[in-house]
Amino acid sequence: MERAAVVSAPRSPSVPECNISTSTLAFDQHFTTTAKGILLLAEIVCGMLVWILVGGTEYFHLSALCWVMFVAILCWVLTVCLFIIYLTGAHHKIPQVPWTTLSLCVNCCAAALYLVTAVADALSVNQAIRGRHNYNCWAASAFFAFLTTLCYAGSSYLSYCAWKTTEEGK
Repeated sequence: MERAAVVSAPRSPSVPECNISTSTLAFDQHFTTTAKGILLLAEIVCGMLVWILVGGTEYFHLSALCWVMFVAILCWVLTVCLFIIYLTGAHHKIPQVPWTTLSLCVNCCAAALYLVTAVADALSVNQAIRGRHNYNCWAASAFFAFLTTLCYAGSSYLSYCAWKTTEEGK
């Protein structure tokens, strides 16, 4: 059998060379051991438990629990996105975005929303019959909602410290 020869065409001198960066995103293993990384992981796990526990019940009969689901899923998705951005180092690749300010705003808003959500979740537990599936799930979700609120408050504090440091450096 004959082998076909691969002929590469010479580059045309009329085409300008472009300096295109081919850097890739790297997995930052150290990030998951920092306080920020640990809090983000805790927010993801606890927030997921909130919406799984509520979502496994007939929550749609109570508007307060519909709010709990909305906030839990919204904050969870935003937190997962932030975690991936920080884990891959994408925040270093996009310096145009004020990451410290963005992180501060997201964490403060999430802490405030989760505080209201945790209270609404705890008050909704009274609507269920003690010892039943809904009661147990809603009580557990209220506990994890308060725990998630604490995690977001901790992240807000860390974000505020980072923001203040960058503002003082300007």
